[in-house]
Amino acid sequence: MSNKTNQQWGGRFSEPTDAFVARFTASVEFDQRMYLQDIQGSIAHAKMLTAAGVLTDAERDDIIRGLGEIRVEIERGTFEWSIALEDVHMNIEAALTQKIGITGKKLHTGRSRNDQVATDIRLYVRSEIDRILAEISRLQQGMLSLAEREVDTIMPGFTHLQTAQPVTFGHHVMAWFEMLSRDYERFVDCRKRVNIMPLGAAALAGTTYPIDRNMTCKLLNFSAPAGNSLDAVSDRDFAIEFCAASSILLMHMSRMSEELVLWASAQFDFINLPDRFCTGSSIMPQKKNPDVPELVRGKSGRVYGHLMSLLTLMKSQPLAYNKDNQEDKEPLFDTIDTVNGCLRAFADMVPALESRKESMRNAAMRGFATATDLADYLVRKGVAFRDAHEIVGKSVAFGIAEGRDLSEMTLAELQQFSDVIDADVFEVLTLEGSVAARDHIGGTAPNQVRAAVVRGRELLATRDDAV
Repeated sequence: MSNKTNQQWGGRFSEPTDAFVARFTASVEFDQRMYLQDIQGSIAHAKMLTAAGVLTDAERDDIIRGLGEIRVEIERGTFEWSIALEDVHMNIEAALTQKIGITGKKLHTGRSRNDQVATDIRLYVRSEIDRILAEISRLQQGMLSLAEREVDTIMPGFTHLQTAQPVTFGHHVMAWFEMLSRDYERFVDCRKRVNIMPLGAAALAGTTYPIDRNMTCKLLNFSAPAGNSLDAVSDRDFAIEFCAASSILLMHMSRMSEELVLWASAQFDFINLPDRFCTGSSIMPQKKNPDVPELVRGKSGRVYGHLMSLLTLMKSQPLAYNKDNQEDKEPLFDTIDTVNGCLRAFADMVPALESRKESMRNAAMRGFATATDLADYLVRKGVAFRDAHEIVGKSVAFGIAEGRDLSEMTLAELQQFSDVIDADVFEVLTLEGSVAARDHIGGTAPNQVRAAVVRGRELLATRDDAV
């Protein structure tokens, strides 16, 4: 190492890096979380260099042993990270050289920090996607349990936040399940593009050494090596795509959170959130605040911001690698942490939700939730739908004036709006009758909700081989 600078690349420089610039440009404080991926990539690279005749077997073994010792030190918390060495890669390489001597300096043969960091990030994101997929499945498993418990619990379904038609709580929870199924698929699809190996692209143009990229690719379980060296080191599409998938997931979770916040309020009183997921007020002793769903709702904006940061970061970069790309890690890492935290909180909380069945049913009785059922009844009696719509509208207006639901009117009162209405009308005006009548796949009938739960469990059972 040059006496003029602490940098391992300092041979070309005539003066040391300014102390502030060293701190300003260093990334080790946040990229050290990729130590495991950096070590894995270096071991694979060393094995490939040995097969290519660049390293001896003994040198390879020394490198692998030294990297193993460094991993232990990092995981024990005894490894000393240095800002002067800029990043996780240089810190580990310097420590390796200190341990095993000049052989440590040979490890970087045929690679650059450009392809090294691109490889590390992909390995890291890949492992985090697998973790996220597992947590989505855990949350969905909790939703299936909740839906199964609440398959017969009547509640109002809403459009425009106005009572629309009766549904069941179980059916509503299965709507959440469907949202998360799409999120799962997006992350699986994103993983395919993450799982491309940049290693071997070196700085931007490949290397003159006789490397075997297919060997390294196999050792690191990538699906294929990147096809163009310029693109390999500069591509961050996969990080943007990950943040886009995360943004949609958090949008879904924010929608769920909004419903939980509303439903837990005294005005709705649809659910009880267990105390362990709530906090109190510093001044109002009666308060029980739904902090977990509120915070998840708030964190959606944080992830959206990271997506915009990465899009903006990449929009003007010429090929190939630029220092700008160092700014990809903090938004990416925070997105990963945020998604994992939100999923963990929900996966713990959702199965513990308790429904207020009476409150839900009473709410469904308000707002003339069976009006559409009455219109359908009239159509089955031969009334044109538009005429039926008008008839039911007048019936609802009468109910509003009288302060009574359709099911609370007498047959004579209903018949004043249409003489085709008969005594069997009350079978379709009950909440249970309304819910049970929508007996088709995806419908609200309890047997259909149970079937959806079964399909959901079958889906989860197939996921072990999904990635």
